[in-house]
Amino acid sequence: MTGTEPTSESQLQSVVVIGAGPAGLMAAEQVAAAGYQVDLFDAMPSVGRKFLRAGIGGLNLTHSEDHEAFVGRYSHAEQVRPWLSDFGPEQLQNWAATLGIETFTGSSGRVFPVQKKASPMLRLWLQRLRLQGVRIHTRHRWTDWSAMVGAHRLVFEVSAPGRAVRSLEISARAVVLALGGGSWSRLGSDGRWQSLLARSGVQLSPFTPSNCGFDYPWSEFMRHHFAGQPLKSVALSVDADSPQWRVGEAMISRHGVQGGLIYHASRTLQQRIEREGFTHIYWDLLPDRTLAEIRGILAQPRGKQSQANFLRKRLAFSGARAALLHELAPQAVRDPGTLAKAIKCLPQRLHSARPLDEAISTGGGVVATELDQALMLRRCPGVFCAGEMLDWDAPTGGYLLNACLASGRVAGKGVIAFLQHVDAGP
Repeated sequence: MTGTEPTSESQLQSVVVIGAGPAGLMAAEQVAAAGYQVDLFDAMPSVGRKFLRAGIGGLNLTHSEDHEAFVGRYSHAEQVRPWLSDFGPEQLQNWAATLGIETFTGSSGRVFPVQKKASPMLRLWLQRLRLQGVRIHTRHRWTDWSAMVGAHRLVFEVSAPGRAVRSLEISARAVVLALGGGSWSRLGSDGRWQSLLARSGVQLSPFTPSNCGFDYPWSEFMRHHFAGQPLKSVALSVDADSPQWRVGEAMISRHGVQGGLIYHASRTLQQRIEREGFTHIYWDLLPDRTLAEIRGILAQPRGKQSQANFLRKRLAFSGARAALLHELAPQAVRDPGTLAKAIKCLPQRLHSARPLDEAISTGGGVVATELDQALMLRRCPGVFCAGEMLDWDAPTGGYLLNACLASGRVAGKGVIAFLQHVDAGP
C-alpha cells in the first residue's frame, strides 16, 4: 500500500475513487484540484497497469481526425459526444503538455507521446496527484457498500504480502467508480464489481469482447509454421462487394486471426455472429495491385519456375500471405483467373470471438439510462461511474483511452458540482 490509511477524522470528508486506471486517475485529479481530499483505491499492487500495458504499443493517446469522424467511431456516440466536446484530442494533448509530455501525430493520424512510452507519463501524473494531496491505496479490493445519511459506507478487503487479509470500512461523501471492463483480468479489469451494482438495482448490459481476435480451425501445418506471423500490407473488408477495404496489418495466431484490421472490424463481426451464427471476412492480399494487373502477370509464361517462385519474384507474394491463400483456397492455385480473384478477395468464415479476457476492451457495462449527464447513478446520488465500466465501445487507435480520460474528467467535475450543491444547503 502507498499513501496513508484513511483516518476516522478524514473519513466523512473524503471523496473516494475506486479504480486507478486512466479514468480514475483523471477523476481524482479534477476533485483534488478543487480542494477536496481524495482517497484513491485499487485492488492491484500498483496503479495504472492496463495503461502501462498500452504503452508497449507506443501509447496511442488519441487521433487527430475531424471531430465528427472521431465521435462517429464510438458505439453509443451520442452518450460519448459530450465527454469528447469537453475533452477531445486537442484538449488531451494540451493536458499532456501540462505534465511535460510532448506529443506528435503520426502519418496515420494517431497521436503519441514523443517518448512513445507510458511509464514517464504515469510517473509525472502520480507526482501531480500526490502534490494535490491524493492518497493512493493499493491492494484494496472493494467488496461491499451501502448508503447512509449524507455518506456512503464502503468496505474493502486489504491484502499485503506476509499479512493476513483484513477488512477496512470507511465512509465517503462522494464516490467515483472507475473499475474497468471485463477483459485482461490479470491487470485488474475483472468485472467483479457487476454483482455489487446489480444488487442495488443498477441495470447492466452484459460484457462482450471487443477489439478482439477470432477463432479459426487452422491446419496443423499452418498452426505450426505460421502462428505468430504478421500479415503485412494487406486489406480487409467485411463485405466482398464493398468498396470499403481497410489497409493495414493483422496476424495469424495459434487460435485464428487477430491484429489491427481484425480489431477494427470486431464490432461488426460480433454482431453478425450473434445474429447469424457466423460471419465472413475478405482479404485483399495485394492491395497495391489491381485485379487486372494480377491477371496479366499470372497469364505470362513461368517456364520451369514453380508457381510459388513465380509469385514470389513477379508479385512479391510469399510467406504468411501465400500460406493464407493456400490454407483458405487450395483449389484456386490451379487456375490463373481463379487465383487472381482469390488474391484480391479471399473469404474466411468465422464462428466465434476469442474469450472475453483476451479482448483489448469490452462492450457492455452500466447502461446510459442509469446515469445523468454528470455520470452520477440516478438511483445512488453521490456515486459516479467512469471509464470502460460504462456501456460504450470504440476501436483501437486512441479512441478508447481518450474516452476513458474524458469520462473521468466528467465524473470528477460531477463530484465537485454535487458537493457544492450539498454544501450550499436547501
